[in-house]
Amino acid sequence: MSELIRRLRIAYPDAYCALNHENPFQLLVATILSAQCTDKRVNQVTPALFARFATPEEMAAADREELEALIRPTGFYRNKARSIQGASALICEQFGGEVPQGMDELISLPGVARKTANVVRGVCFGLADGIVVDTHVKRLSQRLGLTQQKTPQKIEKDLMALVSVDDWIDIAHLLIFHGRQVCAARKPDCVHCTLADLCPSADL
Repeated sequence: MSELIRRLRIAYPDAYCALNHENPFQLLVATILSAQCTDKRVNQVTPALFARFATPEEMAAADREELEALIRPTGFYRNKARSIQGASALICEQFGGEVPQGMDELISLPGVARKTANVVRGVCFGLADGIVVDTHVKRLSQRLGLTQQKTPQKIEKDLMALVSVDDWIDIAHLLIFHGRQVCAARKPDCVHCTLADLCPSADL
């Protein structure tokens, strides 16, 4: 596993969270919006959204129809609007208007499960309780033979057993970059893959 991570670090020295944000609240909202939606689409929506509603207080008090219209391109906009406003209200009521750092506190917010909490904790606070498992991480973990599990929760558990705690935050960014640039869902570019000789699924 250490060799796999070493190669990915060389290939993607600037791997980072692709959701544009300026603070923990913006990343929280962007991650909620990213469900069943590409990061690219979310990044197209959030500038206008945060220009209109910059703080948890403003987001909680937003007109629901206006909020839904702003986030509509991300899909499932009614549920997402409900989650964003519910999370914003709870941040104001229970956490002094600041996004909490604790895992338990984060997952108490509407619309926030482990994946979103792991993203915010890792990217904004440098804290790791686990590993973010999105569609790319799920696909690559299975192709690389790191897990045979199907659910994000079980895949995360397998990865946590294989990956050093010091790499829990970075491994998700590295796998996501690799999934976008080389190991695509429909047609992985195995010929140009830095992990081909380590991958049981490589088609060379």
